[in-house]
Amino acid sequence: MSSQSLNQPAWAVHLEQLGRDLIGFIEQVTGPAIVVGFSLGGTIALWAAAERPDLVTRPIVLGTSSVVGRSATEFYAHRIGQASDTSTSEFREAIRDDTAAAIVAAHDRLDEITEIRLDAIGAGAGYINAARAMAALRENPLTPRLAEVRQHVEVIGADGDTFCPEKAARMIIDALGDVTYREVPNAGHLMNVDNPAAVATVLRAAIRGDE
Repeated sequence: MSSQSLNQPAWAVHLEQLGRDLIGFIEQVTGPAIVVGFSLGGTIALWAAAERPDLVTRPIVLGTSSVVGRSATEFYAHRIGQASDTSTSEFREAIRDDTAAAIVAAHDRLDEITEIRLDAIGAGAGYINAARAMAALRENPLTPRLAEVRQHVEVIGADGDTFCPEKAARMIIDALGDVTYREVPNAGHLMNVDNPAAVATVLRAAIRGDE
């Protein structure tokens, strides 16, 4: 997706716009491609796969949801409010708490990963828009559109992911016609932090289309 969309005013971005950014990138830069997306990136990849199957030849999604519940919507709303000033100790502690909840093995790297995330968040415009796009999945879930995806889809989950648990993956799997599920062991939502070797192995298998 382009930074242009993520850095627009917070009310402006929704899943379709982010998906059209991805489609535009594929059209102008890569041509038809296997698309790998993590978390919200996976949701965007699935939307694009439904919209333009000629461009997204195989979506591979990690830690992804197609709908969120009330508690998640409230969580995102709270974080959006805190992100109005990302320099506050309140926001920094919130991101540290979220990071701790998203890992199961790499707790010795908690402060390091938190700082990396805070640096990536910066002034918060992109973070707010991503949170708004996720929260909008409560009223406008992607799930109904998944039946339009005819390509083979690879869904990858982590056994300790509490943000996008196996239940979320199963909702996606049940809505798709041609899908393989793979699981990363000993990992939370930040699976590439907890178990990068296993993520690399699973991704290679997904890209090759191994059984």
